[in-house]
Amino acid sequence: MHAMQYEITLPADYDMDIIRRRVAERGHLLDDFPDLAVKAYLVRERGRAESPVNQYAPFYLWRAVRGMNRFLRGPGFQGLSRDFGRPRVRSWLGLAVEDGPARAGEAIAATRLLEPLAPDADPAAEIERARAALPTGLAGVHTTALAVDPDRWELVTFTLWSEPPGPGHGERYQVLHLSRPELSELPRGQHW
Repeated sequence: MHAMQYEITLPADYDMDIIRRRVAERGHLLDDFPDLAVKAYLVRERGRAESPVNQYAPFYLWRAVRGMNRFLRGPGFQGLSRDFGRPRVRSWLGLAVEDGPARAGEAIAATRLLEPLAPDADPAAEIERARAALPTGLAGVHTTALAVDPDRWELVTFTLWSEPPGPGHGERYQVLHLSRPELSELPRGQHW
């Protein structure tokens, strides 16, 4: 599994309905994309859910890197780059994915928690700590994943929710659309 995200931060007065229409018109195009487990079309709006910015920030879980490569060189990403400028794409190596009690429901929200590892920390111990802390048992959790960026030594916990999450789970996003063509094929549990 590989995790990926890019963020397009928009002006404070940007009409976020433009993004909503774009996702409504084009979101379904990845509903059957090969090697894609999940694409969560995410937005944050300035002044809502403690967001300081307007942002379009889709998050992906890939079953195989070849799908991620195909997407990044394909027409969808090229169109986004043409319209908004080519964004910096973050990626993480997958460590774990788990279903929550709301897995059968619709995902309406997401959280992303970034945790840098201290230079003197044992990465294996920190990964195990973070894996044990995944919010899999909380009401409203649809799916949660843990991944690591070994360049920055940073962990990311990404969680989809069927209801608005409470505080303490990281940055909060609204899910405009969820493409999940191969989510059921993504192995559950530890990936490292």
